[in-house]
Amino acid sequence: MTKPSTSFRRPLLSGAAACMLGLLAVAPSPAAAQTSMSPAKLEALKKELTAEIDKQQKSTQQMVDMVFSFGELGFQEVETSRYLTDILKKNGFKIEQGIAGIPTAWTATWGSGKPLIAVGSDIDCIPKASQKPGVAYHDPIIVGAPGHGEGHNSGVPLNITAVLALKKIMEREKIPGTLMLWPGVAEELVGAKAYFVRDGYFKNVDACIFTHVGDNLSVAYGDAGNNGLVSVKFNFEGAAAHAAGAPWRGRSALDAVELMDIGWNYHREHMEVTQRSHYVITDGGDQPNVVPSKASVWYYFRDRTYPKIQQMYQDGIKMAEGATLMTNTTMTYEVLGSAWPGHMNKPIAEAMYKNIQTVGLPTWSEADQILARAAQKETKAPKTDRRNKPIDGLATQLDSLKKPETFSIGGGSDDIADISWNVPTVVLSYPANIPGLPGHHWANAIAMATPIAHKGVTAGAKAEALTLLDMLVKPEIIKDAWTYFKDVQTKEVKYTPLVSKTDKPAITLNKSIMAEYRPQMKKYYYNPSKYKTYLEQLGIKYPTIRTDNVPAAGAGGE
Repeated sequence: MTKPSTSFRRPLLSGAAACMLGLLAVAPSPAAAQTSMSPAKLEALKKELTAEIDKQQKSTQQMVDMVFSFGELGFQEVETSRYLTDILKKNGFKIEQGIAGIPTAWTATWGSGKPLIAVGSDIDCIPKASQKPGVAYHDPIIVGAPGHGEGHNSGVPLNITAVLALKKIMEREKIPGTLMLWPGVAEELVGAKAYFVRDGYFKNVDACIFTHVGDNLSVAYGDAGNNGLVSVKFNFEGAAAHAAGAPWRGRSALDAVELMDIGWNYHREHMEVTQRSHYVITDGGDQPNVVPSKASVWYYFRDRTYPKIQQMYQDGIKMAEGATLMTNTTMTYEVLGSAWPGHMNKPIAEAMYKNIQTVGLPTWSEADQILARAAQKETKAPKTDRRNKPIDGLATQLDSLKKPETFSIGGGSDDIADISWNVPTVVLSYPANIPGLPGHHWANAIAMATPIAHKGVTAGAKAEALTLLDMLVKPEIIKDAWTYFKDVQTKEVKYTPLVSKTDKPAITLNKSIMAEYRPQMKKYYYNPSKYKTYLEQLGIKYPTIRTDNVPAAGAGGE
C-alpha cells in the first residue's frame, strides 16, 4: 500500500504501547488426542513410520530434484506450487489456492478433528544463483538465472514425505487430527508469513512444525539471536529536464535517493551494534541526459526487538522526508515485507530432539565428502563455525539441542518468527547442504540436487514424522507447548504486526526477472520419466571437482 508524502508517516507504536497489546488471535484450546496408546505400540508405529519413509526415497529424490529445476524467485513460484499441490491433491488433501491474496500461496489439509498441526517450509530461490548440482566450482546451468542457492527446493518435499507416511498410519489406526501443509512464499523477501497471520490462516492451529535446510539435524528453542525487520521501498518524484540544456528546470528524484542514503550511512555511526540495515537503488533514472523524475530505494531495517525495528523505520522515514526538502521532490513509501525476531517452543523442541537422536545423521559416502570438501575449498570456508566447531566436509556428529542465545549482536531474519509469536512453533534443521558456505550464493546450490540433499531430506522427514506422531497421540506435548507459549514466551512480549491492515503482499516482485529467464529454464526442467536423477539428466559425473583446466571460480557472469 503506498503512503502519500503529504502526511509522510503513518502512526508508529512506541515500545511501551507495543508491549501492552495482546495477541491478535485467540489461542486455540488444544484438544486432547482421542488415542490411548501404549509405549510399546507407539514404538512399533515409529519403526514402521521410519521404514515407510525409507521406502519413499525415490519419490523424495524426484520431488527435491524437480523443485530444484524450477528455480523460481519469490512470489513467482508458479511451477513449484502447481507441482507440489498436484501431489497433495492426488493423495486426498484439500487445497486452498491463493491464500492471503498471494497467487502462489496455498494450504493443503487432510484429516479431521484436533489437534490441527501446521507443517511448513519455504519454496523460493535466490537471484543469479543458477548452478549445476554436484559441481564444486561455479558452473551455472544458465548464466545470470536464479537458482536454489539457499536450498528451499528441499523443505516441502521433506514435509510431503513425512506427512504421506504418517497419513497411512493415521488412517489405519484411526488416529484423529488434522494436518495442514503450507509453503513459505517469498521468504527471501520476508514477504508472506505476516500476511498469513494477519488474514487468520493460523487462528485455529494448535502447533506448527517448520523445516529449513541446514548442515546438521537439529532443533532449537527460545530466542535464537536473530533480528526481525521491516522491508520498505521509498519512491521519490521530481521533474524531468534536459540535464545539459536546462538542468535548472529539473528536480532530481535520484538526488533525493542519494541524499537519503548518505544521511542513513552517517546515521549508522550512532546506532546500536545489533542493527543491520542495507539498501538497493531499484530505480535510478533512465539515462544520464535526462534529470530523473522518478527514483526508488529499497531498505531492510533490522534489529533485535520490535520497538527498535519501529524506531529504525521511523528514522528512515525522517531521512526520506529530509531528502525531499533538500531536493524539492515528493515521496511515498510502501512496506514490502516484515519479520519479527523469532522465539521457538521449548516442549515441542525437546520432544523433537529425542526423535532426532533416534534418527541420527545420514551415512555419507566418500563421494559426498569429496564434493563437500571441494566446495569448502573453492569458497574459502572458515576452519571453524561461530561456535568454534571444525568445518571439514559434512557433519558426522549430531548437533545438540540448541538453547536460547544469552547474547547476540543480531544477524539474519526469517518470517517464520511471525508464526512463532502466534502459535507454538519449532524449526527443524536438516542436513541437506554443506557446512561453511557463504549463504545466498551459487555455492549453496551445489549439493541441493545430489545424494547429500536426498539423504538429508530423508533423515529430516523421519525426525518430523516421528514428532508429529508424538504430538497426535501424546496430548501433553501440545498442552505443555501452550503453557510455555503463554507463561514464558508471551508473558511480557506481545506480538504486534509490522504490516498494517491495508498493506498488501508485493506479488509483482521478481515478475520481470522470471519472465526473462523462465523460457530458457524450461528447457532444463527435470524429467523423472526419462532420467533417474537430475544429475543424470544434466550429464554430470558425481562428484565433479576442480582440475587444472576448469574455469576460475566466478567465471561465467555472476
